[in-house]
Amino acid sequence: MIKNLVIVESPAKAKTIEGYLGKDFVVKSSFGHVRDLPKDNNAIDIKNKFKPTYVISSDKKDVVSQLKKLAKEAETVWLASDDDREGEAISWHLTEALNLNEAKTRRIVFREITKNAILNAISTPRGIDMDLVNAQQARRVLDRLVGFELSPVLWKKIKTGLSAGRVQSVAVRLVVEREREIEKFNAESSFRITAQFDVQGKTLEAELPAKFKTEEEAQAFLQRCVGADYTIGNLETKPLKRSPAPPFTTSTLQQEASRKLYFSVAQTMTVAQRLYEAGKISYMRTDSLNLSDEAIQGASSAIRNSFGEKFVKTRRFKTKSSGAQEAHEAIRPTDFSQIVASSDRNEQRLYELIWKRAIASQMADAEIEKTTATIDISTQPDKLVATGEVIKFEGFLKVYIESKDDEEGSDEDVKGMLPPLSIGQQLGLRQMQATQRYSRPAPRYTEASLVKKLEEMGIGRPSTYAPTISTIQKRGYVEKDSREGKERKFNVLTLKNDQISAQTKTEITGAEKSKLFPTDMAMVVNDFLVEHFPNVIDYSFTARVEAEFDEIAHGQQEWEQMLENFYEKFHKRIENSENINRADVSGAREIGIDPVSGQKIIAKLGRFGPYVQLGEENPDTGDKPVYASLRKGQFIESLTLEDALDLFKLPRIVGVYEDKEMKAAIGRFGPYISHASKFYSLPKTLDPMTVTADEAIALIEAKRKADAEKLIKTFPENPDVQVLNGRYGPYIVVGKKNVKIPKGKEPADLTLQECLDLAEQTPEKKGRGGFKKKAETATAEKKPATKKTAAKKAAAKKPAAKKTGTAKKK
Repeated sequence: MIKNLVIVESPAKAKTIEGYLGKDFVVKSSFGHVRDLPKDNNAIDIKNKFKPTYVISSDKKDVVSQLKKLAKEAETVWLASDDDREGEAISWHLTEALNLNEAKTRRIVFREITKNAILNAISTPRGIDMDLVNAQQARRVLDRLVGFELSPVLWKKIKTGLSAGRVQSVAVRLVVEREREIEKFNAESSFRITAQFDVQGKTLEAELPAKFKTEEEAQAFLQRCVGADYTIGNLETKPLKRSPAPPFTTSTLQQEASRKLYFSVAQTMTVAQRLYEAGKISYMRTDSLNLSDEAIQGASSAIRNSFGEKFVKTRRFKTKSSGAQEAHEAIRPTDFSQIVASSDRNEQRLYELIWKRAIASQMADAEIEKTTATIDISTQPDKLVATGEVIKFEGFLKVYIESKDDEEGSDEDVKGMLPPLSIGQQLGLRQMQATQRYSRPAPRYTEASLVKKLEEMGIGRPSTYAPTISTIQKRGYVEKDSREGKERKFNVLTLKNDQISAQTKTEITGAEKSKLFPTDMAMVVNDFLVEHFPNVIDYSFTARVEAEFDEIAHGQQEWEQMLENFYEKFHKRIENSENINRADVSGAREIGIDPVSGQKIIAKLGRFGPYVQLGEENPDTGDKPVYASLRKGQFIESLTLEDALDLFKLPRIVGVYEDKEMKAAIGRFGPYISHASKFYSLPKTLDPMTVTADEAIALIEAKRKADAEKLIKTFPENPDVQVLNGRYGPYIVVGKKNVKIPKGKEPADLTLQECLDLAEQTPEKKGRGGFKKKAETATAEKKPATKKTAAKKAAAKKPAAKKTGTAKKK
């Protein structure tokens, strides 16, 4: 007989909690949700107040069976899933799936996995909060309705296999609109004046507050400075205070881990989850800035011990978000005296970030003295300005400085000191420069800055940020990529020794690192949704839906009524979508006329991505169109005729090696070299338009070497069977089947028969589902012209390692 059964979501959490409870408690994991909506159309009974049908997930049947058995034996069952809507729903589903007796079931919640928190939770149990459960059900049901009804419309009108979602489609819209904003942006140049003066062996940097729009104006300014005297006209010293940032919420943790640790949003949440389950930090899904009294005392004590009393300043931060749950806490260490939390490098780095941010939030302001020196120019009324700062008291800066996104600069950057100056002091000019600078468009989103934008707009909640960002990338709407910049010339005018000289310099502009780029598919789908389903993709509507979920969670609205209000208008639009002409939403665009053949060039979206088509099929003459894939960074809507003509230059013969031609081309999986019926992927550093014969040979030789090292054994009597060295160790390939080698078997000693027997015992992998390709129809893919045969074969044969477009026709 079990006295107490505690059920949590994860095995790691169970292990930590078991250490805090005595022998009278057995702690087991449900491994997340045990029930969900079935994958068919019968999941929701729309006519019966949107009643959902739940089924026990196939991979959870054994778990449910074991938990049911233990629950029957137990005197008391404690449901200890997370303290949020998802956690509440898990507890409710467990109650239903295990047929738990209400009299012997207790719901307990905690925001950190420490002994005190667990014992406090046990001493203050409650029932299941059905308002929280209903808020989660409303989200789940509404998202299922949108996905199940809207996705098939996309399949019919644009392309099979596409998906749409209430939050994901809005996130994609943000990325698409930002890309178009950048595309349309016209950079304007201006000239910035800077000067360097020698002051007692030190350099004083100064700047003209205003900028000049033209080079002529900048030149005229420098001309007026020829022979001028420079004097300190005014010195102003001001005390400044800087306050620390509040402790982390889910969103700010994701942003700062991205900037400082270069973590993706998903990686941040995975690492934070491990720290939480090990009892090192408080719950990592939160939008509250609140810290408990106990946490504030712990932080103050740690600051006092490390830095002294004058560094302590307790603060309570108030969350701006109206939907935030103040009863929850910000993300913080469970024990501020613990500086090392894990031997895992990433866990420790994230823990240190959380520790520093939480500690800094309870530290004294930094005290800074800012000095502004105004420099008079004897020949004109314009004045130069130099600023410097001195830290009088470090305060929180001793521990932590918040980062900003590259484009914002950092508010916390402390400038250097100015050299000793006095009013009336004469300054010797070393040089003055007018440097041409260009305005910049709004930056592309990073994963973290997209999360920040969604949060600012009230779209999504802490638990949805990471899955949303992952989903839009998995669905092929958004790519996280780094792109090389382009060279740009800029002019610099220099005044030195009363002489003005001009110089043209070069800079790299537009380089991007780990930014989010939309695909052509994202643009076509986004435009379709904006036109035909404006409410689903409307920013304020999506934020309003989130607010309604909050109202349900607070018991202020009935969830069935909320769904009815949404569904009525939404379903009407789904029905009306039958009248939309597919040809109008294909994203196809006429680019222009080929000057050589006089044939039309059209850009389209195909099964494997965007492509251009030259000419049309002519059944009488047997002429067929020629196709070419768009390159990375090119979009159908902005492709020029010149760009399109360049694409038709591939495949190009790079050279001859071993008496056979080497050709460069772009296929379904990106750019490659074909040689002797084999295909070699080009790395990002090599361009198919410019790759040389020597570079292609080096690529071929490197691949041959790697393949030779990979091969352990072949069988001449059956070339379909090989023993190979793979990423995870040796394995057998029989035809298209990969076969594991049992422990104890030496790969090099395997016989052909043993390999065949092992293959026979290995079950076929189940297909990934999806839709079977239809027979020849008007939309079926057609064979490319002879010129592109090699490219098509390459696309078919190359391994699916990269996802880029291919040259194919609908």
